[in-house]
Amino acid sequence: MPFYEPQARTVIAALERRQMRGYYVPHKEDVVALVRELIPEGAAVAAGGSVSLQQAGVTDELRSERYRKAERENSADVFLSSVNAVTADGELYNVDGNSNRVAALCNGPGKVVLVVGCNKIVGDLNAAVMRVKKMAAPFNAARLKRDTPCTKTGFCVALHGGMADGCDSAQRICCNYVVTGWQRTKERVHVILVGEELGY
Repeated sequence: MPFYEPQARTVIAALERRQMRGYYVPHKEDVVALVRELIPEGAAVAAGGSVSLQQAGVTDELRSERYRKAERENSADVFLSSVNAVTADGELYNVDGNSNRVAALCNGPGKVVLVVGCNKIVGDLNAAVMRVKKMAAPFNAARLKRDTPCTKTGFCVALHGGMADGCDSAQRICCNYVVTGWQRTKERVHVILVGEELGY
């Protein structure tokens, strides 16, 4: 969408104020070339479960002989994933079940590369919470074949509750909630904003 670029530029400026590096590419086909620039050949890489990475061709790229597969996310040189939402003010919002994704984002790998469709840009953290409850959580729970209320109704049962409110299902995927508001190690986190809809 043509309007994604000005939104992305606003987010990139906000990310950089928070000591994260931002990039904009108009098409998902542009992502792999930028990933190759950001990740040196021979680096040990790991990736979080991400529909966005699959849709942008990054998952296939990581299977190439160019990189080594890290044994664990936290021991990787580079970790790749996406986010559930990014605010106009540059905050990254993630909700995780097993929490390998948020753990690696918070600590461990020397570099984190996030591939984010501009459909995940929201106005503020309240909108980020609603985006997960209305879209990301139900779609991902269905994709993972979880027996949760949201896979039956399409919405979180705690749609009008607080950030961490949710169902009591043993298969709940919304377990840990992480807002990245600042990166202490400058430019450790790299966010590639893509001018198309990617992921949930």
